[in-house]
Amino acid sequence: MEIIKRGAEAIIYLATWKGRKVAIKKRIKKGYRIKELDEKTREQRTKREALLMMAARKAGVSIPIIYDLRLNEKEIVMQYIDGYRLKDIIDEKNEEWQKKICNQIGKNIANLHKNGIIHGDITTSNMIYKNGRIYFIDFGLGMKSEEIEDRGVDLHLLMEAFKAAHRNKNLFSWVIETYEENFEEAEEVIKKIDEIARRGRYMRRIS
Repeated sequence: MEIIKRGAEAIIYLATWKGRKVAIKKRIKKGYRIKELDEKTREQRTKREALLMMAARKAGVSIPIIYDLRLNEKEIVMQYIDGYRLKDIIDEKNEEWQKKICNQIGKNIANLHKNGIIHGDITTSNMIYKNGRIYFIDFGLGMKSEEIEDRGVDLHLLMEAFKAAHRNKNLFSWVIETYEENFEEAEEVIKKIDEIARRGRYMRRIS
């Protein structure tokens, strides 16, 4: 197996499973936790992520297919999406392409939120582009919630990611454009995004 990504919580391996090229996400042990607690925590988080991914797929969002869930090993065996991280290519594309992709992102996020799914880490690093389609990956920080606050935080994170990593200032507005068209509670969520942004500016001023 080949390591393709190493994070604080998990390692992603490139491997072969029943003749298919797959990605295996394995949650790593935490030495600071009691062994029994660590085992239980990693197992619960692995199961929760797999369930969120399956729910997202059912909601019409493109995500890697899960082939196997190995709770004892704290592993998810999933389809390897042999594409490009959106973060690495979006700035190279023209505005027409960017808008089309951002509209697709907005619709996907609307589908997640309509179905009570919070991704928890929506950035262009966690989106893979392949054959005209955006795949959402890494639901490790996700959860089930229908709270406006949680939806607002989800989108605020994407807004900040666009600002920090990408040049075109229209990207987020294009996402929101399609999000509004596909989610009837979008107006409340957008107000919450503005509120969260104001909170952040206030905290920076007093710190």
